[in-house]
Amino acid sequence: MARKFPRAQEAHRDYGSSGMEPHRPDLHRRARVEVEFDEQTVLGALFGQFDQNLVQIENRLGVYISARGNRVLIEGPDDSVARAREVLKGMHQRLLGGLEVDAGAVEALIMMSNEPTLEGIITGAPNGAPPIMIRTRKKTIVPRSATQIEYMRALVKEDVIFALGPAGTGKTYLAVAQAVAQLISGSVQRLILSRPAVEAGERLGFLPGDMKEKVDPYLRPLYDALYDCMPPEQVERRLASGEIEIAPIAFMRGRTLADAFVILDEAQNTTPMQMKMFLTRFGQNSRMVICGDPKQTDLPGGVNASGLADAVGRLQGVEGIGMVRFSTADVVRHPIVGRIVEAYEGSND
Repeated sequence: MARKFPRAQEAHRDYGSSGMEPHRPDLHRRARVEVEFDEQTVLGALFGQFDQNLVQIENRLGVYISARGNRVLIEGPDDSVARAREVLKGMHQRLLGGLEVDAGAVEALIMMSNEPTLEGIITGAPNGAPPIMIRTRKKTIVPRSATQIEYMRALVKEDVIFALGPAGTGKTYLAVAQAVAQLISGSVQRLILSRPAVEAGERLGFLPGDMKEKVDPYLRPLYDALYDCMPPEQVERRLASGEIEIAPIAFMRGRTLADAFVILDEAQNTTPMQMKMFLTRFGQNSRMVICGDPKQTDLPGGVNASGLADAVGRLQGVEGIGMVRFSTADVVRHPIVGRIVEAYEGSND
């Protein structure tokens, strides 16, 4: 378990200009590395309020970090010190690129710091390849786990992508972000978001209103992701014009979806026939993303098979179809979400 250091409770904790020997708890340290940052204007954001970003790195990696001016000293076990150094460098590059560094971004860099793919995520790979990111009108999104790197690459490469795994791994959010980016750039003409209208273990009863008002509660997560990537007035305008369409899967029957980025969310709640119908809507110059967790179905009694599991079994290895599998290690919500998912999955074993 990572050691915790009450940095926020100390008025000044730096290694000073002589000796570089701050008062610190015994870490049985084996390594000691100093990092110097040339651009000092971002150091306040790098360290965080009350050094909260440094505290987070300390607690997660079991190292001790002290700062003086633009120099940062990291002490602790060899591998942890190396990871902490890469995380700090990644945070610094992110800030220089105009991106925010919050607790989620720090956690993401920590999670990826033991992956060989960390270099190049923010600044681009040494071979000149562009950095891995999605740019929308409201934000620039970078991967927050190693599997998200694979997923974001698949979103620009494959025609049909299956994103499989637990909640909180960014499956739907990244798909919507990529769809918005392509809609803005003009590489697709329409954005179509769909979900099966299946109750998640609840009985909602009669819902008043017209058809849109009846199905909107089921589609709210898609609206949330959409509004997070585009200004509200643009979302409303594109919804009104038909450039963006949000509808239950039943509305897809009989259509051919050309020049479109099509996303099916909660795909584990489709039947095999619904999934076949949806996949065969694929048209020219389109991309289709199917997101779901095969372990979490809400299909009504009497339905024996999930359309998602059936499709994955049939389409594995088919050319033009990519499959990205997330695990609890890829959960990018609050860290406790990952622990909750692990606890539930462990109890079902």
